[in-house]
Amino acid sequence: MVAVNTRKNLALVSLNITIFCLVGCTNKPTDQQLEVWLKEAGDRNAEILAKQAENIQQTQWNLVIQGQTATGKTVELNWSQLQDLATVNVNTVDANNIVNPNKLFTFTGIPVKTLIQQFALNQQVTEITFVCSDAYQVTVKTEDLLKYPIILAITKDGKAIPRSEGGPIYLVFPYSQYPNIKEKYNDGMWAFYVTHIVFGTETGKISINNTELNLSKLDELPQVTIREKAAYRGRWPSEQVELHGVRIKDVLPLAGINLQPQQSIFVKGKPIAYQKPIDEQILPFHIIEKCDVILATRWGKDKQPIPASMGGPITLAVSNKCPVDTKKIQWVTFVEGLTVK
Repeated sequence: MVAVNTRKNLALVSLNITIFCLVGCTNKPTDQQLEVWLKEAGDRNAEILAKQAENIQQTQWNLVIQGQTATGKTVELNWSQLQDLATVNVNTVDANNIVNPNKLFTFTGIPVKTLIQQFALNQQVTEITFVCSDAYQVTVKTEDLLKYPIILAITKDGKAIPRSEGGPIYLVFPYSQYPNIKEKYNDGMWAFYVTHIVFGTETGKISINNTELNLSKLDELPQVTIREKAAYRGRWPSEQVELHGVRIKDVLPLAGINLQPQQSIFVKGKPIAYQKPIDEQILPFHIIEKCDVILATRWGKDKQPIPASMGGPITLAVSNKCPVDTKKIQWVTFVEGLTVK
């Protein structure tokens, strides 16, 4: 958490108003004038604070690269490193600019091709998934990322990209230079506030308190199948699908946990939106005990592994046959951990 010195900013603005009155005012200001000046000071202070917060947020923004990396390890690039890699300009319309849909902008950013060449196992990675802070994700074919100047933009017309326009990191496609690319990657593929890149799909594993379990350990447990309409933010089929996995209550003993009635479980996912224990991600004891709340590891009738393009390899799913209300529970993608609370 970063503290911003609001008193200092308010004092500066107030001082400017005071000096203005002492030098330029020959009559005592009316109450109406004072209200106007106070509002102007407040507006200016809000502008200063917003700018400071935006700058702080941007410089603290990192890009995490995971999955089938060349070293098999996670790569984390800080803001300074991202700036050094941001060497390409793309002149294109902005797919999310509905006010001026035909206006050309100059986006400057990191060519995804460069990240592939530096950090990925090229011969194994056929697609790459971009994960956003709000848990949205998009997946692009590696061959297209190598062919077209698709970038992770950090500036737009020379200025930092605000959150309202997709920043600090915005996935941009060269629509104007290559109009045909829009047929394959529509407007919804322009991903806002990218935080992670996944090469291929990660190896399945989950951390429960201080115990790490891999997919093979989960496969040793009793397997459960539920048939539901997937409630994920990713691109799942709209009709009901079969989800296969293990009940959370069956997983906990592997970590030596005997859940008590007063306890609950927080389900943590990769996206920033799934990092904080909000109510929708906290599973109380009675739901875990009475419901098929599962860690899904496969889907479909042929039990395919869940790829990163669908939020895998591990996701949270809840049966609608629960005897208690579970509608508010968030179906978490990219599940990475369970924490007993």
